[in-house]
Amino acid sequence: MNPSASGWIKKLLNEIDSVPIWINTDYNSFYDSLRESGFIYGSNIKVVKDYFNYPGLTEEEICKVNFLLALNFIFEENKTSDSNFVESVINFYSEINAYSTSVFSELLGEKKTASLLEKIIHKRIQIDDNLIDRSFNYFITNALLFTDILAYKAFLQTQEISEKHIQHLESAIESIVSEVLNSKNKKSEYDRSLIKLVEQSIRYKSHKTLTYQEALEFINTDLEKYYIMDIASMATWGDLNIDKSEKTLLLKLGKKLNLEQQRIDNSIQFIETFYNNNKDKIALLSSQNIVKTFYSNSSKMVSKLISRNSKRLQKELLESKELMVLLSKSTVRDLSEEEHKKVQAQLLDIFKSIPSLAIFMLPGGALLLPLVIKFIPKLLPSSFDDNRIEE
Repeated sequence: MNPSASGWIKKLLNEIDSVPIWINTDYNSFYDSLRESGFIYGSNIKVVKDYFNYPGLTEEEICKVNFLLALNFIFEENKTSDSNFVESVINFYSEINAYSTSVFSELLGEKKTASLLEKIIHKRIQIDDNLIDRSFNYFITNALLFTDILAYKAFLQTQEISEKHIQHLESAIESIVSEVLNSKNKKSEYDRSLIKLVEQSIRYKSHKTLTYQEALEFINTDLEKYYIMDIASMATWGDLNIDKSEKTLLLKLGKKLNLEQQRIDNSIQFIETFYNNNKDKIALLSSQNIVKTFYSNSSKMVSKLISRNSKRLQKELLESKELMVLLSKSTVRDLSEEEHKKVQAQLLDIFKSIPSLAIFMLPGGALLLPLVIKFIPKLLPSSFDDNRIEE
């Protein structure tokens, strides 16, 4: 499956139908699984619950998959007998768009298909941002993706979502994170930058910013409380350390959220464990300058494209072995109808591979192939279609 190519949602939902992911999962274990994957922190290191392991997926692609799986869990927990997952999620985003101009507003006139949902999710995680800017706001923007999950849960209960609800939810996050960071005895430049970054990442600006106390009163459900506690812990830990005074602030926040002591301690401890265990996989904002981050992201993108396209071409050649066997058999007996179809399909794929190989060997060919796949997919071999669903 390739979350950067069309058809990935249909392919993923087909896999979920075959091997369900959310059996015997309650809201608490659902949330903890998302946090373990890095989705809650905006730093996706693996697919939630290790549902599958496709080598070579980028962090952005894992984020897409985790986002869809999270939406799917909420849907399964709240669905009615005649509801459709894809249509339901699109209806949710349409409802949001009715109240506020969004980056995907131009998409919502299309038919409610998996293809449209792919475009909405692509826009929602802001992959199209300038590469340099994205290096700095990416993890905060995607750490706020869980607000969509919380809002979708509320939407499914009434089939509508108010502008006020989403504004208050995001404003509550902004107010609480800012309060925790501003309460530090000594604020670093990183802390001040993080406060601004959170403010800039909020999508639905409210005319009236919630006070700290109002924000706390708005947070009611367990999922909202867990999320606020983890986001505050992440913000506090941004300088790679939670000192005694910062821990005291977090403990007070946990008490005001009426969380159990075990949950509060777990939230504070988990953020440190998560980043220490995955420091080689996550580019922390505080550890990279703008030039280093830009070239790091560029290098990863080129490496990914070369790796994927090399494997595709290798797969295409390996699949041709069966063709040689069938052609040999055809010299001594008549092939069956099914074998004839295989020969035709594989011969056609080989003919298609010739321009594919030519493109790949050109200077910059590794960058051209994904564009060809996007605009003229039928001109490429079947092995290039990662999202094909076998009939």
